Amino acid sequence: MAKLYFCYSAMNAGKSTVLLQAAYNYRERGMTPLLFSSSIDTRDGKGKITSRIGISQEALLFSAEDELFERVDGLNRDVKIDCVFIDEAQFLTKIQVWQLAKVVDKLKVPVMCYGLRTDFQGGLFPGSAELLAVADHLREIRAICWCGKKATMTARLGRGGQVLQDGVQIEVGGDDRYVSLCREHWVLKALS
Repeated sequence: MAKLYFCYSAMNAGKSTVLLQAAYNYRERGMTPLLFSSSIDTRDGKGKITSRIGISQEALLFSAEDELFERVDGLNRDVKIDCVFIDEAQFLTKIQVWQLAKVVDKLKVPVMCYGLRTDFQGGLFPGSAELLAVADHLREIRAICWCGKKATMTARLGRGGQVLQDGVQIEVGGDDRYVSLCREHWVLKALS
C-alpha cells in the first residue's frame, strides 16, 4: 500500500544517505525510483543528491513553482515509477505536499520525503509543517549533539563561529554554517 512518508531530523543526521540507500534498494530489485532535490540547494551542483559521506545520485530538480503531481504522473506514463524520493523536503510548499499526497492516493506510488523539521530559529519550515500534518508515516532520523544527547535543533553559525539569532529562514549551507544541538544547548547558545 502506497503511503506518504516524512523522514526528518536536524542537520547532519544522514537524511540524504538514508534516501540514497533506499533508492539503491529499489534499483537493486529492478524497480524504478524517481529522485527529486530542491533547486535551492546548490552546494554540490544542481540536480544531484549528495551525502556527507561521499555518495551521490542524479536527481530531478523541483522549485516552488512546480506542479509535482503532474510531473510525476507524466513521467509515470513513460516508465512505471515504483517510488518517489524527495530530498530537502522542507523546501516544498504546502500545496506541493498535497500534490505528493495525490501521487500516493491517485497513482498508488509511495512518496518518501526527507528534510529538516525546524529552521535555525526553532520554527517549522512550511513544507515540514505540512508533512508533519498529513504524512501517513513519520520517522525521525537521529542526529547527535556535541554532548551526546539527541540533537533536535539546528543552529546557524556566523563567520566567527557565533550562533546567529536573526536572518532569513532559508540560507543554504553545510557543516560550515550549521551545527546540530540538543534543545538544552540550542537554548543556551541561540537564546543567550
